[in-house]
Amino acid sequence: MSSLPHPEHVLFQGEKPFPVLPAVDHYAGSEKLMRKALALQEELGPVFDITCDCEDGAHAGAEAEHAEMAAALVLSDDNRFGRVGARIHDITHPHWEQDVEILVSRAGNRLAFLTIPKPRSVADAARQIESIRSAEERHGVERAIPVHVLIETHGALRDAWDIAALDRVESLDFGLMDFVSGHHGAIPGAAMRSPGQFDHPLVARAKCDIAAAALANGVVPSHNVTTELKDLDYIRRDAERARREFGYLRMWSIHPNQIVPIIEAMRPDFSEVEDASSILIAAQDAAWGPIQYAGKLHDRASYRYYWELLKRARATGMNLPTDAAARFFQIKTG
Repeated sequence: MSSLPHPEHVLFQGEKPFPVLPAVDHYAGSEKLMRKALALQEELGPVFDITCDCEDGAHAGAEAEHAEMAAALVLSDDNRFGRVGARIHDITHPHWEQDVEILVSRAGNRLAFLTIPKPRSVADAARQIESIRSAEERHGVERAIPVHVLIETHGALRDAWDIAALDRVESLDFGLMDFVSGHHGAIPGAAMRSPGQFDHPLVARAKCDIAAAALANGVVPSHNVTTELKDLDYIRRDAERARREFGYLRMWSIHPNQIVPIIEAMRPDFSEVEDASSILIAAQDAAWGPIQYAGKLHDRASYRYYWELLKRARATGMNLPTDAAARFFQIKTG
């Protein structure tokens, strides 16, 4: 294990590091599906998050019971990695504050995040975030629960940059279905699936605006689901286009079949991971001063890029070169 200065301590002085989240946010609405997702997470490791859906998953009249069940699962021993969050109801729903109260009071110390759906403006998002903060204070939760915000209305898209700048926002998520529906037929239904979801100008504009707002504010852009459940190549292509053409670093899944192909598509290229490892090792040996690698000059600006790439590679379950794994992540081999 290296005793030289770690990149996390050297490269981000005076500013927060960019959050590195698992490449998949898997949604589960029922207790059965949540437990199935937890079992798969135990098998694959913390390479995907689980969101317990208290919005679409809860039956009318049983919202409190559903939130209690989700909180119990977050607290359970089955949540081995601490990567389980929850989506609350939107701000127009009469039970959203109850969702916050139950989830924060019962499971606030273990919630990976809370997701806010359908804000109509930055004011809506700010109000719900303040409610979460207030609940933390009331119940003695000594951490700021990260917040993920769904951008799926015209107003939220207009305010995306301001929403991304709100305190504790960690992810901006694109809600494709509601976004298309909110255009009252001006965008065809074909834009809810590929290739229309990437090619229709109004949808492509929204995706670009959300990704740009997120990345500029140090927030992870999270791509909408793909509606394909069985064709793994189709699912993988959707995730590849989201990452390579639109800058998304994370994507929703709604079926276990979708998780692995999305992870594979979101992984960095292995050759770049090898280069990143070699560059960072040489940089650490040079006390983070400028170096030459393969005939090219590198300094702290490029080190930041390669360090974040290496963290994303690890978050997707890639095997890292042995020396880099030991130096930067304290992973012992052999």
